[in-house]
Amino acid sequence: MANCPACETAIDREDEEFEEGQTLDCPECGAELEVVSTNPLELDVRQEEEEEE
Repeated sequence: MANCPACETAIDREDEEFEEGQTLDCPECGAELEVVSTNPLELDVRQEEEEEE
């Protein structure tokens, strides 16, 4: 279990396997999160990459 870094809501998905780089949405605030570590589970708010023109 990990907490959303944006709103601190517990992300309880112990029945799901995660991989580093995987993205998911916080069910509370809707922030797009990225798995940065799987053991222990650590999440970070995903930064949208700006497209170069």
